[in-house]
Amino acid sequence: MKREELLAKAKSLPHDPGVYIMKDEKGTEIYVGKAKSLRKRVSSYFLSKDRLPKEAAMIENVVDFDYIVTDSEVEALLLESRLIKDFQPRYNMMLKNNEQYPMIEVTMGEDFPRIISTRRKDNPKSKYFGPFISGTDVKICLAVLQRIFKFRTCSRKIDAADKRRKYQRGCLNFHIGRCAGACCDKISKEEYRKRINSACRFLSGQKKDLIADLRKEMDEASANLQFESAAAIRDMVDAIETVNAQPEMDESLMPAVPVFDPEKGLEALQEALGLPKRPSRIEGIDIANLQGKETVGSLVYFVDGVPFKDGYRRFKIKTVEGQDDFSSISEVVGRRYGRLVKEGKELPDIILIDGGKGQLGAAAQALAAVGAKPMALMSLAKKEETPYVYGLPEPLNLSRRNPGLKLLMYVRDESHRFAQHYHHILRRKAMFGEK
Repeated sequence: MKREELLAKAKSLPHDPGVYIMKDEKGTEIYVGKAKSLRKRVSSYFLSKDRLPKEAAMIENVVDFDYIVTDSEVEALLLESRLIKDFQPRYNMMLKNNEQYPMIEVTMGEDFPRIISTRRKDNPKSKYFGPFISGTDVKICLAVLQRIFKFRTCSRKIDAADKRRKYQRGCLNFHIGRCAGACCDKISKEEYRKRINSACRFLSGQKKDLIADLRKEMDEASANLQFESAAAIRDMVDAIETVNAQPEMDESLMPAVPVFDPEKGLEALQEALGLPKRPSRIEGIDIANLQGKETVGSLVYFVDGVPFKDGYRRFKIKTVEGQDDFSSISEVVGRRYGRLVKEGKELPDIILIDGGKGQLGAAAQALAAVGAKPMALMSLAKKEETPYVYGLPEPLNLSRRNPGLKLLMYVRDESHRFAQHYHHILRRKAMFGEK
């Protein structure tokens, strides 16, 4: 086909997510890609614009293309990986070295397997899926799947025969419904394995067969009066069927895309702070107001360097009159972590305050008042980008290229954006008399 014909064909594609396969004159697959909107993404290839030499060379060789519609962007990501592995398209050559690019690993050699991101295929007992182009894509995919299958990602060694598990306190992921609670004996080895096997089938592209089998299992459980088990399976089926559907997204929950590897950022923070383990959970707090009016607080929640939007929180300041950032920080910190302590829930590894030494001191006093002791309490002010750590006399000396500082800036900027958005909502409601 000529470019005009290719563009016309592309403009007839649906707006659904999916995968496209570019072919040369021999019908050979030369490139595979994924798209949030097939029509927009594929059409963009055949519109005149300046391109990188590699992309321009690929487009010059395209004579036709196929496409596959998927139910979600997550499924498009997984299908893209499988097709690249099968076809080995020459313009996807960058993915042939599996050791260098991110994969999904299922640690089948453990009593309670983990599903994690990795760049090394070195465990013969594990199952691997991928490779993938983007480490961030993998982490977002795992965050979505974890909400469905509730698998663990922690590095804790858990022995199914250890009876002491029943006395363990569940981790934060268990309390927010992202983990089934293997560490605290809330699920048996057999039931947990079923979840892992279901997740592997989903990762392998067996979604329809998986749903059919789960429905049969649900009906059997219900017939045997095992209503709690049937309800759990029903919820899993519902979640699989609606995974990453395309609703109207709330812009206030859409974080910016980082330009660094979050995994390297966490490793850099562990080294800079001298932490005994790599941090996983980071919460960022910011305050916003306009001339002392409509003061609000925001809290953003990151897991493994990736925003977890279900964990975001907003606070309308109740106890502070006028513009007083220090007191406002104290109120938000006291309310947030006082509640976690009272409910016996785990604290984040790092708490990051938007501000300087003054805001850091106010947060430290509030934490002490409620008996909360995170692994690290930090602050980061704009412009200077100098991170302070509570308990250290001098700020951390991190270059602007340090991935740890980039991660802190990402969390700080996201908390600021989220606070400003909430502040604008309240201002608009006040202006128009909305409730």
